[in-house]
Amino acid sequence: MEARLNELEAKLSFAEDLIEELNHAVFRQQEQIDRMQQQMRLLHQQIQAVTPEEARDLRDEIPPHY
Repeated sequence: MEARLNELEAKLSFAEDLIEELNHAVFRQQEQIDRMQQQMRLLHQQIQAVTPEEARDLRDEIPPHY
């Protein structure tokens, strides 16, 4: 009985360590996702600043041979 209890305690300790490790990994991944989203927002703003917002006429998009 005591051996079984020791085995269960060891497994529980291992599981707790693994959960803690996974929590840290998820936390780091979320930080990375947040940074990437911020970079995407900045890139979008830069593209919007560079791209002129002209009214487009569909006639301008017709190929010249038509």
